[in-house]
Amino acid sequence: MDQLEPAPGGPVPPGPWLQLLQLVQGEQHGQEIGDAQASLQLPSMLGSGPLPAVRHPCALPGPLRSPPAGGTVSSAGSAGSMADPASWPELEAAERERRRELVLPGAAVEARIRAGGGRLPPRLLALPLLQALELSGCGALRELGPGLAAALPALHTLVLRGNGLGPAGLGAPEGPGLGGPLPALRVLDLSGNGLETLPAALGGALDPAGPCAPGGPPAFPQLRSLNLTGNRLRELGPGLARAAPQLQTLLLSGNRLSALPGGLLPPGASGLLPLLSQLEAADNGLQELGSAVANLPALKILDVSNNELSEIPAELADCPKLKEVNFRGNKLKDKRLEKMVNSCQTKSILEYLRVGGRGGGKGKGKPDNFDKEESKRKKRDKRQKKDSGDGEQDKLEEVNKLMIKILHIAENPAPMVVKVSPNIKEVRPYIVCCVVKGMNLKQGNALKRFLSAQIKLHDDICEKRTAATIATHDLQLIKGPLLYDAQPPNELKVMPLGRKEIKAKDLVRQLQLEAEEQRKQKKRQNVSGLHKYLQLLDGKENYPCLVDAEGVVISFPPITNSERTKIRKNTSELFLEVTSGTSLQICKDVMDTLILKMAELNKFTLENKEEESVSDGESDMTSEPVNSNPSQNAEQENSPLTVEQVRVVDMDGNLKVLYPSKTDLTLVSSLLTIIR
Repeated sequence: MDQLEPAPGGPVPPGPWLQLLQLVQGEQHGQEIGDAQASLQLPSMLGSGPLPAVRHPCALPGPLRSPPAGGTVSSAGSAGSMADPASWPELEAAERERRRELVLPGAAVEARIRAGGGRLPPRLLALPLLQALELSGCGALRELGPGLAAALPALHTLVLRGNGLGPAGLGAPEGPGLGGPLPALRVLDLSGNGLETLPAALGGALDPAGPCAPGGPPAFPQLRSLNLTGNRLRELGPGLARAAPQLQTLLLSGNRLSALPGGLLPPGASGLLPLLSQLEAADNGLQELGSAVANLPALKILDVSNNELSEIPAELADCPKLKEVNFRGNKLKDKRLEKMVNSCQTKSILEYLRVGGRGGGKGKGKPDNFDKEESKRKKRDKRQKKDSGDGEQDKLEEVNKLMIKILHIAENPAPMVVKVSPNIKEVRPYIVCCVVKGMNLKQGNALKRFLSAQIKLHDDICEKRTAATIATHDLQLIKGPLLYDAQPPNELKVMPLGRKEIKAKDLVRQLQLEAEEQRKQKKRQNVSGLHKYLQLLDGKENYPCLVDAEGVVISFPPITNSERTKIRKNTSELFLEVTSGTSLQICKDVMDTLILKMAELNKFTLENKEEESVSDGESDMTSEPVNSNPSQNAEQENSPLTVEQVRVVDMDGNLKVLYPSKTDLTLVSSLLTIIR
């Protein structure tokens, strides 16, 4: 777990929903939405009703809180309205009170929607001031019906997820969609329906002259977010790029697409979707990822996981702002690349593509005889350099590589052992551990960089701790052997980072209260620090813990590790643990990445002579004589980290896991020199 967490009430990283809220409030591009939009509470509103079973739902949990006058009407239905399908008292109240926001829970209105032919009630079209509308979880809603756009011109948020919108639920394919242009619309959520085709203006395959014709006015000029997750779409067309030039988030996961971007970005077209930063198309049947994706100048996040891709276009390496990719769950021809996408960070993957990795297929990656020719070329160049006296430079380059040394169990006089209790099997069964020695955390901001790297790993490869959790400890403060166990919450005692010893049950309750207080003070759904991981313990009768030989709990995954074993600036020997409730391989992949990151950080610290801290709060400047031999200097600065193997065994001593084994660290071996 991270050593440092944001303080309660501190700033929250700008996740997709905070970004979305900022978009609706007009903060990102300096555009004003209008005075009437100030009452919108988007994070609450986007979350009522059940989510469809898809990978990337575009909605937040939590019901909409009704603000005072001028706010939202939230309908729960009544016996009278259910008995009379033609009665819509909530719409009458909204019209009478000139409401700007409206939520119609699907279960409460389903009978009346069905009685009205599966369309939106005509009375809804008499609310011209309406700016935000949600109707979710209503299987009876089959189509929107005519007149929506003309009747609700001020609409900027439309959430229609988890309904029964069918193949033509949004209108005729050749039409503009939603009954006409909506110039103020910024957020459109159509996830979890049964849409098979879309109107051209929303990305349908047709591109007729008319609303989507080149040169014509865009139908949705302010649209920022479009969620089409969990439908039955098979293809896309170019109309969306013309109808929504400001689009920033496009979610297409859980459909039946076979190619991306397909017709969305036709060949030869340029300048389309210039602001699109997030494109998700996981869990489709994608067989082709076209190089045109790299033409999206603002693209930061690309998710095409769990598809049928065999190749990744090398052009993605030149996508200028791409920071996060997910290619997991595809059977790639390049098996090395396939391993990398399951464990390495985006930067390493893109670099592999950039230097000619076999991810791009024929004509874009390495030729079949590339490896042999490259090997011959390197040998030839090495002989030439040796003959010309350049061997010293080669030696220096080799020394400058990242290095780690593996200390095997047989060579270790006092190896650490972790025993696994059978109690943990149903709670969080997988754990991988090792010891790292030689880490320099004393100089300058080395400790801060190390802790920040853990936070980033938790957000990225650990998928916000849902896939795995990292914990790091000062080895000198641990008494082995260790026991990985599960204990009842009212019996488990832990001393969390920065807190006094407390029972796990009371700690969780305390964090829940703090999280609720944060929400009230900041008036937002997101919380910071440990509070955002509490839901990972929901439904657990026992909590996982790592206990040392003296009975001290040193780790309570996935929440926190102990103040007693906290890493400080003078720590140089670390005990690392990675736990998961998902799989053992995920633990190993995360540990590989963590060790690579530690080697990078250690090299950076040694190469950049910062002020060396004598203690956690004191520092002084160190000075060393300059050595005229650059090779010797490099050797001194790059003394390898030592990684000691740790055995994980059952209560009878039978081996379960040994890390690092011969098959571990292979995915990062091209970036490391490993001394085994």
